[in-house]
Amino acid sequence: MASLNKVMIMGNLTRDPEVRYTPKGQAVVDIGLAVNRRYKVENETREEVTFIDVTFWGRSAEVIGQYMKKGRPLYVEGRLQLDSWEDKATGQKKSRLKVIGDEFQFLGGRDGGAPGGGGEEDDGPARPRAQGQSGQRSQAPPQRQAPQEYPAGLDDEDEIPF
Repeated sequence: MASLNKVMIMGNLTRDPEVRYTPKGQAVVDIGLAVNRRYKVENETREEVTFIDVTFWGRSAEVIGQYMKKGRPLYVEGRLQLDSWEDKATGQKKSRLKVIGDEFQFLGGRDGGAPGGGGEEDDGPARPRAQGQSGQRSQAPPQRQAPQEYPAGLDDEDEIPF
């Protein structure tokens, strides 16, 4: 049976990221994202906030630690992971679901503005799109291409093949 474990979230950092290093020198950062959901109930707009823990490894962890601050928006792609442990004080089994980040993209301008950013002047070099553990950065999204030209003789809307 096929399976899929893919998460895409966009939210604001709940705290400044603090990069740590494993004994073997691998960078790791745990961040918290606040994801807002607005909805209407009988003409009243309500908002609920979900707090999500995300962990990045390698070069991605270092870049997030360098450029991100509390309150700034971030887009994350990753996978869910269940952490389980036994509480030392009570002996109870505990667990939590968190996201292991594979890719991310900074949103907003250099000042941490609204998601999606402003214009070209707001988009500086501090907006890499990074991939997780390999430490490679992916290319910027491709530019929109001009509409494809139709072969000669198909200018009339009625003759466009579907």
